[in-house]
Amino acid sequence: MPALTLREVLTLDPVRATGPELLAGEQALDRPVRWVHSSEVYEGANFLDGGELLLTNGFGLTDADEEVRRRYVRELAARAAAGLAVEVGRSLPHMPAEVIDEARRVGLPLLALHRVVPFVRITEAANRAIVARGLSGRSVVRPWGDDHTAALLADLADRAALNQPEVEARAALAGFHPGPGTRLIGVSVHGTREAGVVDRAVRLLGGAGVLRAAFPGDVLALLSLPGVSRPGRPGDPVKAVQEVFRTAAEPGLTVAVGHAVAAGGGWLRWSDTLRAARTALELALTVPPAEPGVPDGPLVTSSRALAWERELTRGGVDANRERLAALVQHTLGPLLEWEAAHASDLVRTLEVHLRHGCSPTRTAALLHIGRQSLYQRLERIESLLGLEIGDPDLLGELLAAACAHRVVRGTGTASVGGLRTVA
Repeated sequence: MPALTLREVLTLDPVRATGPELLAGEQALDRPVRWVHSSEVYEGANFLDGGELLLTNGFGLTDADEEVRRRYVRELAARAAAGLAVEVGRSLPHMPAEVIDEARRVGLPLLALHRVVPFVRITEAANRAIVARGLSGRSVVRPWGDDHTAALLADLADRAALNQPEVEARAALAGFHPGPGTRLIGVSVHGTREAGVVDRAVRLLGGAGVLRAAFPGDVLALLSLPGVSRPGRPGDPVKAVQEVFRTAAEPGLTVAVGHAVAAGGGWLRWSDTLRAARTALELALTVPPAEPGVPDGPLVTSSRALAWERELTRGGVDANRERLAALVQHTLGPLLEWEAAHASDLVRTLEVHLRHGCSPTRTAALLHIGRQSLYQRLERIESLLGLEIGDPDLLGELLAAACAHRVVRGTGTASVGGLRTVA
């Protein structure tokens, strides 16, 4: 069966929901699409092998000059990209004329996406269709190999119609046999086309099983860990997985870890942890981080570390923007007015302080300031807000408002690169 074409990708529901407008490359709509990948423009071309449809929110185009934009389009065409789809109206108010002109000149299909749809929905729907198309065209006697593993992980992450015997049989074909009492944890890695980072982490864990597949720019994995912690091994399996990825992952990668589920809890639990990892990755690449990351290291986070972000953006940033802005203004208005008139970092200081149990030592270390400077900031915050930061009745509201401020203020400004949408 022929490969999925760009014309067919445009008929998928999540793609049609974006209100796509074809601005260039109509003659190339029937070219095959090998994969759908999302990335910021300053790194996108470097991840392509040819045949990919690239999605971007256009943030990297906003400050680029005309020649940089033209060169980027040329690089995509030189990499034999299937097309470029750019979200317009949020980070990028409109498609730059030189991007349209260059795309027409080199024959690169260029799409303007006028409505916000989480890129993860588009990539999962499209890539699942691509994998399914590839499998349906094979002879039944041909081995499934890595494509089978990718198809299973995609089905689980997309919560396709499955049943437990089917999932277990397909997992067994891939050599994945989680035993009784094991815990499963989903992992999503962005910024690499190699599964080696997962393999290194599994070796560091010792005794862990893994189901993993590498896609262009991303790796999705399901780890199985023994249910009983061993001497020297943290009892919290999520923290254990995060720690090994901090060692195993290269600088520049983003790793998101789902929650731990019982292997015997049924395939829906397998799906839950993979979906949690995917959502956490989207958030990690969409919302600016609450605190500084480790210099020259990977960004490793988890679904529970991003619980506030997940709840605040459920349904998308744009759908919640007005509500979140009202929460921020109501709760933190005096701080915002102060920051508008003075060079300060009070809202961020407040959030880091609350996230770390109001520990002055930990907060000062994370913000790289002295304790005396921190105390001065905290006193200023309390004076402006007219309240005590440590009041238990206020902790939830203050933390929610500080997180909401970060979400509505800087969606797409995080420095980690990659996806810039909220699932």
